[in-house]
Amino acid sequence: MRPRTPRLTAALLALIAGLVSPLPQAAAAEPSSPPVADYCQGQCADILPPGENGNATLAEILAHRLFGTRPAHSSDQLGPYNDLVAGHTSLTDDTLTEFFNDSSFGVPEDQVASVTRPRPDVTITRDKKTGVPHIQGTTREGTEFGAGYAAGQDRLWLIDLFRHIGRGQLTPFAGGAPANQGLEQQFWPLAPYTEKDLQAQIDRITETGGERGKQAMADAQAYIDGLNAYREQSKNGRYFPGEYVLTGHIDAITNAGEIEPFKLTDLIALASVVGGLFGNGGGGEVQSALSLLAAQQKYGVAEGTKVWESFRMRNDPESVLTVHDGQRFPYAGKPDRARGSALPDRGSVTPEPLVFDRTGAAADSGKPRAKDPVKAPKKLKPLQGIFDDGVLPADLFSRPRGMSNALLVSGEHTASGNPVAVFGPQTGYIAPQLLMLQELQGPGISARGASFAGIGMYVQLGRGQDYSWSATSASQDITDTYALELCEPDGSPPAKDSTHYRYRGSCKPMEKLEQRNAWKPSLADSTPAGSYRMQVYRTEYGTVTHRATVGGKPVAYALLRATYRHEADSIIGFQMLNDPGHVRGARSFQRAAQHIDYAFNWFYADSREAAYYNSGLNPVRAPGVDASLPVKAGKAYEWRDFDPVANTAAYTPPAQHPQSIGQDYFVSWNNKQALDYSSSGFGNGSVHRGDLLDDRVAALVGRGGVTRASLTRAMADAGLADLRGEAVLPELLKVLRSKPMTDPRLAAAAGKLESWLDAGAERRETAPGSHTYTHPDAVRIMDAWWPLLVEAAFKPGLGTELYDALRANIPVDESPSAGHGPTGSHAGSSFLSGWWSYVDKDLRRLLGEPVKGRLAKAYCGNGDLSACREALLASLGQAAAKPATEVYPGDASCTAGDQWCADAIIHRPVGGLTHDTIHWQNRPTFQQVVEFPRHR
Repeated sequence: MRPRTPRLTAALLALIAGLVSPLPQAAAAEPSSPPVADYCQGQCADILPPGENGNATLAEILAHRLFGTRPAHSSDQLGPYNDLVAGHTSLTDDTLTEFFNDSSFGVPEDQVASVTRPRPDVTITRDKKTGVPHIQGTTREGTEFGAGYAAGQDRLWLIDLFRHIGRGQLTPFAGGAPANQGLEQQFWPLAPYTEKDLQAQIDRITETGGERGKQAMADAQAYIDGLNAYREQSKNGRYFPGEYVLTGHIDAITNAGEIEPFKLTDLIALASVVGGLFGNGGGGEVQSALSLLAAQQKYGVAEGTKVWESFRMRNDPESVLTVHDGQRFPYAGKPDRARGSALPDRGSVTPEPLVFDRTGAAADSGKPRAKDPVKAPKKLKPLQGIFDDGVLPADLFSRPRGMSNALLVSGEHTASGNPVAVFGPQTGYIAPQLLMLQELQGPGISARGASFAGIGMYVQLGRGQDYSWSATSASQDITDTYALELCEPDGSPPAKDSTHYRYRGSCKPMEKLEQRNAWKPSLADSTPAGSYRMQVYRTEYGTVTHRATVGGKPVAYALLRATYRHEADSIIGFQMLNDPGHVRGARSFQRAAQHIDYAFNWFYADSREAAYYNSGLNPVRAPGVDASLPVKAGKAYEWRDFDPVANTAAYTPPAQHPQSIGQDYFVSWNNKQALDYSSSGFGNGSVHRGDLLDDRVAALVGRGGVTRASLTRAMADAGLADLRGEAVLPELLKVLRSKPMTDPRLAAAAGKLESWLDAGAERRETAPGSHTYTHPDAVRIMDAWWPLLVEAAFKPGLGTELYDALRANIPVDESPSAGHGPTGSHAGSSFLSGWWSYVDKDLRRLLGEPVKGRLAKAYCGNGDLSACREALLASLGQAAAKPATEVYPGDASCTAGDQWCADAIIHRPVGGLTHDTIHWQNRPTFQQVVEFPRHR
């Protein structure tokens, strides 16, 4: 069992007496297992805030809320992570471990905190510094059992929470808070499965995955067995996570109630959540069609299409690239002559209804929110209502989800002659983290790193004996929208709400999938009782998302994702990455990544090579099909070799995926992968946050002698930069300074912006803990000015309808203080999607500078420099006049006008523990710094 060592006062012990049984004692430290071959020699490091321990008993949650104490290792990685903001400027290789953990294999004997043996063939050794589980099995089954057991020790509540999200059952499990309702309504339509569907995916891996597939399912079952062993022991021993009491699943006094056993199909549900958040790409074709129609309405079909294409930026020649050596990888480009496109008639599109039969609190949406708090023991009153705002944001799955970054330099440009890598995923700041650290050592498995809780049979991002790997979300287009011609089985004229469609010459019924949810108030969530039914129609072409007419005929738009019904197929690729017998170098790494179906950019480094591979089930589309727009449903327009039963098709071969070995350097921040590899979203052009990395790494490579410290400094410096300030403000100031500025107020505002730009356009404290930026007025002005200047430059020319339609395709801004990140406001990740490329290209054209891939028309000032300048000056005046209290209106965590706090990272608690607020960084949540000096 997991040792617990809270520091409790006598008063607190008296307060919680009778609520829980005594906490389990820490196991005695024992010598660690014999060391495994480790070729990194102390030059591998990682970090994952806030801490490894994501479980807290009821006593520990109560102690935290009353006295601010936290369980051991629940928050000890947050401080070093935050300290890099100030410390990176003087960083050296010798001081890296002040900000990162040593990720060497094993635990030195004098650093062993505890050893647990959940069964005879596996030990779980935890280190004193971070409490990370180092799992060593003498059998493969024992190793995986230990992984599941350790996952229960560290993330039991979180795993349970996310399996219910994956099944569309969040409200019955965690409560009916409006945010919980919104979250399950966002996710369930993306992956609506029956239990039979989930089991079919397990069977498919076993039956079609060969020996590796059979081994993967055996590993998964052993993992589930270990997870269930801890679940049962913690329940019987009364040291289970306290959230089960707070949400009404277990009685604090009698211990009555149950933690539902886990089963293999839960892993599929969990995998669908992870894939939905980080590994999808494409979709949105209906909204793209609406903006295209708006452009054609304003400019005519031919000219409007040109305008729309220039904003779409599928293959912009000025985009920053991960593969920059000239290789081309054509995919999902604009066809020379499109065929089968199914644009809706103007004004005919309606979203498909999802929620029906609302009762109680579910029927009260739109009304002032009521509460129905349960009667709580006096001792537990401090915990009442902790989930009233939900466990996660309602729109978690609807926000842009490009995250993570990677910086790698090949050995010819490093001081040591070995490749150096700094890379990791941005998975959002939730507590406990969705990822957890672990080391796995057993027959055929040797790795340390991060795994998604609940599907941690293997390390998904981390290091092996002499190599390391990581990933960024790629988001290439693996999802299409089909327009299904509706029909009625009796031959009568169909309506938009008809539930039959034409398929292979017949009128086929849609399959109705339903999920009925009901909830009642609990101590944690005082939302009154309520219920509803969610309903999705599934077709051979995916799930129905919209209804419309095309050429006057009613259609249903259905979304078809290549990875639908294949949520866990990627398990074989991860198994290979953990197998030292498979990964021997860059080529074998790429072969492993080819077995991962989700859209990711994979990076690799060993002592000899740095490498890259883009994974994903890229369907082979029918000739002439435009992947950016809805297409007619029919055999002529389907994916090649499409089989709807298992949702399989022909996919582009590995050689057609962007890849490289030994390029001088690689960067990725969810930017364009390579020439001709079309971006799935709008606005991926001349200015992208990937430029913040590319400029800095290119400069390092040009100077030579790159080290782990210098590459980490480049990452950290980019993570404090304001993309608008660094990349677009110079052009804005050129326009403003094209004539003398006579208004003192505007001149002063421009001067502040210039000073900020000269200092690096960063959002950084004057000193650690000051909570004041070095150029607060300039940052305030930029935050206020950007949306105003975009509107002033583009809305007059585009017109309201087209301007609004394009804003639905891509947001105008993603500043740190906006509520856009993967966990809502205070989420760190910033500047992924915005109108910066549009502004940059438009102003450079106006200034007479060279522009490749120009917008189809000039917008600011209708192409007149003086008129543009006046529009920008007017918007600057508005921005400068806005007080900080208006620019940063405040929220539950920050007072109005507190600029630093508005930007700051705050871990969203999905359990009973909260964590300290830290300085904003645009940085991976889990991150590795690696340099292998030797190879096997």
